[in-house]
Amino acid sequence: MPSACSSLLPSEWLGGVVGAPLPDGDVVADWQAFADAQTGQLDKSNDRYRAAIGIVGRCEARDAAAVKRAGRGFLGL
Repeated sequence: MPSACSSLLPSEWLGGVVGAPLPDGDVVADWQAFADAQTGQLDKSNDRYRAAIGIVGRCEARDAAAVKRAGRGFLGL
């Protein structure tokens, strides 16, 4: 039976991280603000990725430990 570790991840993460909106004009300051905002969105995306890897890794370790404990025999002996 496959592990349900992925069910521990927030469902809203499936939609990904939306990029910052592009500026309408040619004003340099607007493009600088866009670049800052886009970098913030990239940071958010990278944080989610690291969190997901950590959550799934801990879940898999928990499942492996449970299987090992269950394999000890009757009453854990």
